Amino acid sequence: MDVAEVVVVGAGPAGLMLAGELRLAGVEVVVLERLAEPTGESRGLGFTARTMELLDQRDLLSRYGEIATSSAGHFGGLGVDFSVLDGIHFSANGVSQARTEQILGDWVTELGADVRRGWELIGLTDDEDGVDVVARTPAGPRHLRARYLIGCDGGRSTVRKLAGFEFPGTPTTMEMFLADVRGCELRPRPIGERVPGGMAMSAPIGDGVDRVIVCERNNEPVQRSGPPEFSEVAEAWLRLTGEDIRGAEALWTSSFTDSARLVTQYRRGNVFLAGDAAHIHLPAGGQGLNVGVQDSVNLGWKLGAVLRGSADPSLLDTYHHERHPVGARLLMNTQAQGFLFLSGEEVVPLRNVMAELMEFDVVNRHLVGMVSGLDIRYDVGLPDHDLAGRRLPPRELLGEGTKTSTTELLRGARGVLLDLADDAGLRRAATGWSDRVEVFTGAPFGNEPGDPLNAVDAVLVRPDGYVAWVSHAGEDVTAALGRWFGTPVPV
Repeated sequence: MDVAEVVVVGAGPAGLMLAGELRLAGVEVVVLERLAEPTGESRGLGFTARTMELLDQRDLLSRYGEIATSSAGHFGGLGVDFSVLDGIHFSANGVSQARTEQILGDWVTELGADVRRGWELIGLTDDEDGVDVVARTPAGPRHLRARYLIGCDGGRSTVRKLAGFEFPGTPTTMEMFLADVRGCELRPRPIGERVPGGMAMSAPIGDGVDRVIVCERNNEPVQRSGPPEFSEVAEAWLRLTGEDIRGAEALWTSSFTDSARLVTQYRRGNVFLAGDAAHIHLPAGGQGLNVGVQDSVNLGWKLGAVLRGSADPSLLDTYHHERHPVGARLLMNTQAQGFLFLSGEEVVPLRNVMAELMEFDVVNRHLVGMVSGLDIRYDVGLPDHDLAGRRLPPRELLGEGTKTSTTELLRGARGVLLDLADDAGLRRAATGWSDRVEVFTGAPFGNEPGDPLNAVDAVLVRPDGYVAWVSHAGEDVTAALGRWFGTPVPV
């Protein structure tokens, strides 16, 4: 029987990101992937601003080369402007999920993760001390023993089913088709462009390939065991648009539905869920991949700290408490968007009202924050300070004549204590956590007006980039260090 500290099921973006975070913490991790080879298919075609920040914090953006970004986005097909929010990143366009899986796969392999393709989970038993795992492999059944098991195996998650997670939500009422096709020469159709009888979207994605999405209202959802035939996609497209794409070459096809479901718990015993295994929804705005990666970054450093013995096991409970509300908000906004762009003529008055409201900066800012992930705020026990529980915006810093950034300080996946007032007492208080928390003494570079760091003397940042403590918040830094980073080492 193989033994590992953590078994991750699923080698998609969420599973690979989690494996990388665990390896940065020094955890032994085995990734089980049912498919012998990547499919090359790419439902996701980009990143939200928050995911861009997280990838940059792990120095992964540089692996992509030049990335096209845009401040333009949509909510239910109605335009929003991402430039209203603070940050150096906008959303990324045209980055295929296949490319992301390749980059993350190379990264985790370099870090020493054990990725086993062609291994399909078929059984698990969770007990007080860990999880027994059974996998079907090309060489026959294999058994593994892990301290923790994480299901990152998608919307039809085997881990979720075998571990008995409850998965309530709304049932499927309609089916949508997605395909990448070559040889169509279609004109672009944005998602907000309405057609009688449903929704049809098309966009060029390079190399003469168009991405098409089509949904006929009042269609009868089909229980599928595999992807739809391209003929189904082409005939639906013809009925809605009058354009004949039946002679085109389909690189791949897929289908999805408007079902929205969220597990009641992100953890059951020693089993966790992340990404689509925990939440399924209409893919409005491409948020699924992004929220899954963010789930993994939230869980990875916590699991690593507990396994390394530097944090109390109760830290793992914060994963559900922090990410379940994010999942609920994800379902809420994608359902609202689906109503706006998939409904019939009866929704036009509401769309018109929404379009008027979105001309106000405060509304635009609110919706952009919601779909980008930049408005997330965790309960870190400091409700009276605006920075507490929020992601730390990327900032340049100057210390002892050297310029760095908050992003660079987070590259090692450790905590960061920003000493912005040259406080020797603060630094002494943090010495017991020096193996887990990097202390930086300096100041924001440029002293930009409105920079939230200008108004504080010190900030404690978690490895996932969220602020755990702020000076002037009425709590000693040692209490926050103990809560998030465990017992100090005697010095």
